[in-house]
Amino acid sequence: MKTPVPDYLQHVLAACDQNHKGALADYIPELAQADPNKLALALSTVDGTIYSTGDDEVEFTIQSMSKPFAYALAIRHHGLDVVLKKVGVEPSGEAFNQIALDKNTNLPKNPMINSGAITTHALLPHQDGISRAEKLRQFLSELAGRELSFDDAVYASEVKTAFRNMSIGYMLRTVGALDEEPEQIVHGYIQQCAIKVTVKDLAKMTSVLANGGVQAETGKRILSRAVVRQVLSVMMTCGMYDAAGDWLSTVGIPAKSGVAGGIMGVLPGQVGIAVFSPKLDEHGNSVRGVEIFERLSKDMGLHLMEGTPSAQTIVQRRYTCGVDNQVVVYELRGVLQFTESEMLLRILQNEAVEPTQIVLDLTNISLIHDVGERMLFEGVDRLIADGHDVVVIDSEQILQQGRSHAGHDVVRHEELEQYLQHFA
Repeated sequence: MKTPVPDYLQHVLAACDQNHKGALADYIPELAQADPNKLALALSTVDGTIYSTGDDEVEFTIQSMSKPFAYALAIRHHGLDVVLKKVGVEPSGEAFNQIALDKNTNLPKNPMINSGAITTHALLPHQDGISRAEKLRQFLSELAGRELSFDDAVYASEVKTAFRNMSIGYMLRTVGALDEEPEQIVHGYIQQCAIKVTVKDLAKMTSVLANGGVQAETGKRILSRAVVRQVLSVMMTCGMYDAAGDWLSTVGIPAKSGVAGGIMGVLPGQVGIAVFSPKLDEHGNSVRGVEIFERLSKDMGLHLMEGTPSAQTIVQRRYTCGVDNQVVVYELRGVLQFTESEMLLRILQNEAVEPTQIVLDLTNISLIHDVGERMLFEGVDRLIADGHDVVVIDSEQILQQGRSHAGHDVVRHEELEQYLQHFA
């Protein structure tokens, strides 16, 4: 059988292809030369599968879609507290290039508008011979799984017309948000925006965010869950500029747009989406890109506020075995977060007071959140206090690495059947 997902994406692209509204970003000479008919769509899953259609091999500059990744890299390098002292997280309700600061803090309102993005660029790691923009290019290349490059023509074109961004830079220098000369930082920010990507690159990059910071193909954790949560939160409230409220109500996917015509979106734990169509609306967002996202959200039920219902059961099976049935086995399935953990603990509290051997089998658990793990072992402690012997089967090593479970019997690299042979 051939999966129908590619056919569906082609159908969506064809349906939106007739929309010819909008205009090119002609205030940047090089972008004014773009082919307005280009159209591409890519979708990624958390296991790294990429579906794409249309002009999915066409490179275009990432522009403002670089902002969430620069924000992530700055937080990873400095820590969130340091970054928050320079850039806020409040929606601005203003155009992306507004020359303004928060009236109370005298800081940029958020990292998705240009003032905040320029400040964030100044926080990127760098060293002798390796600029901040190059460090970000290397980071994005790691996320995309291939070496990305700069578009020197677009960079030169934007530098020539960067009067507004330079004004923002001098404003930031005046209030102390920048510690270096504005020209160097602003030019570095412009080069950051000139990194070339395809929708397939963006899909791979967003899949890491959708997967909680882990790159599915390599299994490498690139960003912590805390950093991903912070980035996606700001994308949700600020990523679509002064159209953020309308986007939240109609699409409901954390997203970021770029004036070259790209939009990328991330639905945590589910999918990453990238579209490309150069004509923009009055907010600076791709017209056909917005329409595609609206269709995908409605057709596929991707609106964040629809939510994902928690599993109705976390215990797949409970049975007893061994001599005199002294071993009680709980086979768990699904995701273990707060709701499921609460359900599990409520079930475990019904265990008889008589001492028994209790086995909690995590083999079919796909993901354990930090709170789920804490609650699980709090339950284990209480069962032990009641006189039970408790063993956790973690043959898939789903528990967080490096965490100490002192006094707990956690069995790794062993199937449940092998363990139960001891009681046969």
